[in-house]
Amino acid sequence: QVQLVESGGGLVQAGGSLRLSCAASGRTFSDYAMGWFRQAPGKEREFVAAISWSIGSTYYADSVKGRFTISRDNAKNTLYLQMNNLKPEDTAVYYCAARVGRSLYTGGYAYWGQGTQVSVSS
Repeated sequence: QVQLVESGGGLVQAGGSLRLSCAASGRTFSDYAMGWFRQAPGKEREFVAAISWSIGSTYYADSVKGRFTISRDNAKNTLYLQMNNLKPEDTAVYYCAARVGRSLYTGGYAYWGQGTQVSVSS
């Protein structure tokens, strides 16, 4: 089992940047494929980005492609999401998630953090 804690959210103006972090504890971090999701008020949670266990592969939702970068540091047991050129529609609670597997996944995650709020003003 793995425990996840997100940090780095906040309020930023449109066009600005934020970097989210997700600290993992418990089982070996490198055993897990990781992902970021978000949930805006009144909307369902949606997939944002995923990274494979081996660090070699990433996958993004079309809405963030070219603006967001997912990365992981297995030595520090930490997942990151660099968010650039933020837009008001990026406003949401962002969650990191983990699942056992060696591929890229847009769903089926078993472990979730508590979320961190990102607010983008126009």
